[in-house]
Amino acid sequence: MMRFYDGQHGFYAGIDLHARKLHLCILDSTGKIVKDVSIAAAPETFLTAIAPYRHDLVVGCECMFAWYWLADLCSAEKVPLVVGHAYYMRLIHGAKAKNDKIDANKIARLLRGGNFPLSYVYPKGMRETRDLLRRRTWLVRHRSGLLTHLQVLNAQYNLPPFPKKLANAGNRLEMDVPARFTDPSVQKSATCDLAVDDGLDEQIAALELYLTRTAKVDDVQTDHRLRTIPGVGPVLALILLYEVHDIKRFANEGQFLSYARLVRCTHESDGKVVGCGGRKIGNAHLRWAFGEAACLFLRGSERAKKWKQKQEKKRGEGKALGILAARLARAVYHLWRKAEAFDEERFWGERHAASTGKGKTGSSSLLGAQEASHAAR
Repeated sequence: MMRFYDGQHGFYAGIDLHARKLHLCILDSTGKIVKDVSIAAAPETFLTAIAPYRHDLVVGCECMFAWYWLADLCSAEKVPLVVGHAYYMRLIHGAKAKNDKIDANKIARLLRGGNFPLSYVYPKGMRETRDLLRRRTWLVRHRSGLLTHLQVLNAQYNLPPFPKKLANAGNRLEMDVPARFTDPSVQKSATCDLAVDDGLDEQIAALELYLTRTAKVDDVQTDHRLRTIPGVGPVLALILLYEVHDIKRFANEGQFLSYARLVRCTHESDGKVVGCGGRKIGNAHLRWAFGEAACLFLRGSERAKKWKQKQEKKRGEGKALGILAARLARAVYHLWRKAEAFDEERFWGERHAASTGKGKTGSSSLLGAQEASHAAR
């Protein structure tokens, strides 16, 4: 459920923020414009502009890449700041004309009217490590893309499959991948991929070592509990910790699954379902983390492999993995809130079935079948 800012203030400041400048529009409690100016995006100019109104002022801006410095400044100066959810703030783009002045005015009026959609303001001190974890994820995915390109080259020339996994640097060196191809240009393409992969391996290993040694983990017990999930290691546990940050900001597991992009919301009109949406609303990094956790969980759990085989027959591999990711997210939510270690018997519903006499198809064994079914759609 979207949250809106409904605080009452004497003045409301809307900011259309850019990298080098910003447009500031301040309204009073009656909606009258008391300041409307374009200034440099610098702490001194911003503080000077809001000085006459800061005794009862709230500041709002859209969630875009340059909000960090403004949030840190407002926090240090004790000025209330709210950051707007970029996707839900499309209302500011609905007019016939659009410019910085119009956008800042609309942001201020959304604040004053209680219609300002809130985004989570991640705190300074942990934000930097979270961004480094995201950078590491980007490097991992880029490395995977290069390895996929080597597989594509191999298939284009109808060559035998690689005898060993390319993800292992030693295997790549041992197989002498470029020598499989006869054309010099293709060999050069493969050599280029391998050289970049080797460099990425080195950088990723260095990042992981740095993160595991220096990352600040306030909740050490939760970190240890996350690692009790088969396949979740130190780095993946850190990603989950830093992407979620505070589990209490989710009132229930449904909100958590929605934030992780693991369920889709239905669109209804006149009592009829007309579709579903929400694919791009939520935390894409958390969605990737749970997808990765599902794949690693399958490697370490025989029961998970058997479950996946049954689900594949009914829904296909992709939907089966989506359902498993949603179930893992639900389990993570509860182990985090209840401060309990992961219990695989409870995860599959076997302990409950044994105690109640129900079969494995009992309602409790589904572990949120409704959420899982949404993930499979």
